[in-house]
Amino acid sequence: MDKSLLKSLKFDPLTPETWDELERLFGKHGANSGCWCMWWRQTRAEFSRQHGEPNRIAFRTIVESGVVPGLLAYSAGEPVGWCAVEPRESYPTLDRSRTLARVDCEPVWSIPCFYVARHFRGKGLMPELLTAAINWAAGHGARIVEAYPVEPRNNSTSSELYTGVMPVFRRAGFVEVCRRSKRQPIMRKTVDR
Repeated sequence: MDKSLLKSLKFDPLTPETWDELERLFGKHGANSGCWCMWWRQTRAEFSRQHGEPNRIAFRTIVESGVVPGLLAYSAGEPVGWCAVEPRESYPTLDRSRTLARVDCEPVWSIPCFYVARHFRGKGLMPELLTAAINWAAGHGARIVEAYPVEPRNNSTSSELYTGVMPVFRRAGFVEVCRRSKRQPIMRKTVDR
């Protein structure tokens, strides 16, 4: 990562006070095809019905309820990245997935997705967001942090990499605990509180 970029990074929880910054980062399309970070919270039918503005409203309602669903990254005061991080129960779609269903009954916090502003992609922001998310989860009682990164291919698009990439998680100390698909394992890290 560019050292000047690294020095200016700051991470804040998404709250009603920082909601406008998330909207600025995600843009009018809600990061990726109207997702607004609702993909892991809804059934596929719900998501199909609600992508776009209804998802924005649903996500804002979650934030206004006092839940902190993740962290925003800032560089020189500009929102440049997002990482979702909450207890796994916040993402019921994970348990409906054959690939990402629970491994065991351990209480875990999940990191299901990232979003990095186009002009910051490929500059090393994801590892910094990951570290901030791990620290946030640990500071709020997590003992195990779980994630679902993919093994990148040479022709991977940014929309395929939204769950993160395995090398970044390995470097952060995550280990593969289960693999039910060729490219997307479940990885975990035990954290100090």
